[in-house]
Amino acid sequence: MALKDAFQFLEELKNNNNKEWFHDHKKQYELFKKEYHSLIAVLLEEMKKGDPMLHDLEVKNCTFRINRDIRFAKDKSPYKTNLGIWFSTRKNHKNAPGYYVHYEKGKSFIAGGLYCPEPEEVKKIRKEIAFFHDDLDEILNDETFKNTFHALDRDEQNVLKKAPKDFEPNHPAIEHLKLKSYTATFTIKDTDFFEANFAKKITEKLLLLKPLNEFLNRALETVE
Repeated sequence: MALKDAFQFLEELKNNNNKEWFHDHKKQYELFKKEYHSLIAVLLEEMKKGDPMLHDLEVKNCTFRINRDIRFAKDKSPYKTNLGIWFSTRKNHKNAPGYYVHYEKGKSFIAGGLYCPEPEEVKKIRKEIAFFHDDLDEILNDETFKNTFHALDRDEQNVLKKAPKDFEPNHPAIEHLKLKSYTATFTIKDTDFFEANFAKKITEKLLLLKPLNEFLNRALETVE
């Protein structure tokens, strides 16, 4: 199965998102999974060249299960209809800074940073920002970073309306201190996946997030 066929499988699954159809097409799913893992292997090889923190990662560490967690979801569709790849900089941690690649027809993107850290982790990151916001500004104001990712992601769910507890509203980094996640995103075309030099081009962009991940890891590793 070629990569295009793998993506076509996701489209067919989207239109037939039920256990009966999935079980009837189990062979196609196995071919899809093989192509999925091959894509990860190619990207991971390139990513390791630029970030030693990924050295111990294997393909199995970067995958997502196709089954959706529907316990608390309104949408009870049993299967995911997108492809996600996660390169974590801290292999043995449940949630950590890293790099993400997402294929979904018309909604493909790459991203990185740390999404929804635990409350204690947020405290550490805010403390790091409060004392070393110049370091973070230098990362975010890098011309190449700005031209690609522009800024950290911000939306209503991701930003506090007021200054967090123990921080002054007029702190010079208050807009960063209000964040609850620390990620940056770049939209890509679905067709980018089929370019001959896709792995090299995408990893070059992803590795622009390396300084951000290093800043976040530095915060998380700080001993209180």
